[in-house]
Amino acid sequence: MEILTGNELISGATVYLDGTGTWVEDLQAARLFSKDETAERDAALAATKAGGRVISLEIEEVSQEGGQIVPKRLRERIRAAGPTAPLTLHGQAYDRQHLGDDGHVSI
Repeated sequence: MEILTGNELISGATVYLDGTGTWVEDLQAARLFSKDETAERDAALAATKAGGRVISLEIEEVSQEGGQIVPKRLRERIRAAGPTAPLTLHGQAYDRQHLGDDGHVSI
């Protein structure tokens, strides 16, 4: 099984394509593509590239364990879990912007 992942251009958030064609931050909401759905996967990649909102697109192999999506590569498991160190800015806790309800980040 595979998922599509990338980074939201403005916020840098790790995002995943869900079953409705929306980019979301929740790995567990990602659409699973089977090996025989390469045409659909590639069409979603092409549409995303044309939009320019999500960058660094990748096809990521995953498995399902206990009903949960688990990336096969350690790098992607780290990206899905978030930063491995606390985010601080001048000693204060810092949280980046997240995708809004409309799927866009305000500037």
